[in-house]
Amino acid sequence: MLDRLRLIRAFLIRDLRTEISYRFSFLLGIIGIIFTAVTYYFVSRLLGDSVRPLLAPYGGDYFAFALIGVAFASYFTLGLSGFARALRQAQTTGTLEAMLMTPAPVSFVIIGSAAWSYAFTTFRVVVYLLLGIALGMELANANYWGAVVTLLIAVSAFAALGIIAASVIMVIKRGDPVTGLFGGFATLVGGVFYPVEIMPGWLQAVANLLPITYALRAMRLALLQGASWATLAPDLIILAAFAIVLLPLPC
Repeated sequence: MLDRLRLIRAFLIRDLRTEISYRFSFLLGIIGIIFTAVTYYFVSRLLGDSVRPLLAPYGGDYFAFALIGVAFASYFTLGLSGFARALRQAQTTGTLEAMLMTPAPVSFVIIGSAAWSYAFTTFRVVVYLLLGIALGMELANANYWGAVVTLLIAVSAFAALGIIAASVIMVIKRGDPVTGLFGGFATLVGGVFYPVEIMPGWLQAVANLLPITYALRAMRLALLQGASWATLAPDLIILAAFAIVLLPLPC
């Protein structure tokens, strides 16, 4: 296990050095986060109190609702495409074959290839939350441990989908165009920008088949309402079921 952790650390150091060499791109990414946060802040000002009844279970503030949705949905997008993208990049640069010839397990090659993406996404989420607090988002009563547990379980479920997509690339040597379509659809109906409850009943039923729906609901309840473990339990149990069912599939 220690050797495998060192392998992941080596991947992180490699990708960190690559990112450092593109400092302007990193700066543009941070500026993009600021623009996104400020955009939702002014949208919330435009909507005013008109949406408070619809957002009452999450505190009634659209800015906080949307910012948490956009920030944490990035884990879903990453989980869905991050592993496949990392392997595809290794294919195009000619390093994939060299990595597969090493004694390292293929699963850890896949995980290590996406490790930096998860680290950087976590950094982006922290920036989103700090900007949200600076613009008035209230997190004083948040259940932070509940949010952390929600994140860990959700990332496991999301990553399972991504590993399946990456496994397809390993076999057929081509990207999976369905992944982007599925990710866009999940973002549309999973409650990223608006509560699932406002959609037609049949779309709500579809949303209930997606792990992102439960992840965002539990995350918002934990951070915005300080929800107890008993309140979070139903969503966490379903998320854990997704992770348990999906994770063995790529094996």
